This record gives sequence, structure tokens and C-alpha cells, in this order.
Amino acid sequence: MPFPGHFSAAINSDDGLLDLALALPKQLGGKGGATNPEQLFAAGYAACFGNAVIHVTRAASEKVKDDDIVVVADVGMESNGSGGFALTVALGVTITGIDQAAAEEVVAKAHSVCPYSNAVKGNIDVAIVVSVN
Repeated sequence: MPFPGHFSAAINSDDGLLDLALALPKQLGGKGGATNPEQLFAAGYAACFGNAVIHVTRAASEKVKDDDIVVVADVGMESNGSGGFALTVALGVTITGIDQAAAEEVVAKAHSVCPYSNAVKGNIDVAIVVSVN
């Protein structure tokens, strides 16, 4: 199922719900003041991973609901040693209402089904910290 998007110093979705200005970050010599692709990737990964956690608990006795999970994705860039860049990803996953062992098991399952996790597998090391509330 495709989700078309467009780029021209801004990004927008075909349904008009997403409409954001884009700018190269100041840290990379850009003007800043607008979102950048790394922020969009972090937001997408966090949202997708949260949904994956909910998905893997649908058949469990203790279901994780929307309000029970917070995912913080930090996406950075570093030199790849060849003049280009490589992404770095760290996910902080906090789940309310289950114990630490159960949360770690749920997150491991979510990491195996999340489309973003599967897309970056073998290309980006993803550090995940799991906590409970």
C-alpha cells in the first residue's frame, strides 16, 4: 500500500495532512529553522514501533494500549568514512502496566515485526532501552 509524498523544500502527503517546510540543519551548514529528514525518520520510527508493540500484544492477556506506551527515537548522523553519512538510531521504549521482563519480551517481538526495524536491519544498529512505568 503506497503512501505518496512530494519534496520541493517542503514535504507533503497526498491527503494534505502532512505539510512541512524542510531545511538542512545548521550543524550541516544549512539555514535550519525547519524540520529535516532525520527528524521525520525519527518520528516515523517512533510511531511505527509504538504500533508494533500494540500489535504484538493483541493476542496477549495483558494488552498494551495507545496510552500505555511512549517511544522516543533519537536519530543521528555520523561519518561513514567514505565522505558520506550513516544514520544512528536509539529507541527509548516505556510501557505502563507490565513488568520489566514482559516489557523486554514485547519490545523484542515488536522489533522483529516493525517495518522500520526490518528496513534498517543490517544497515543501522538500533540501540533499544526498555523501561516500565
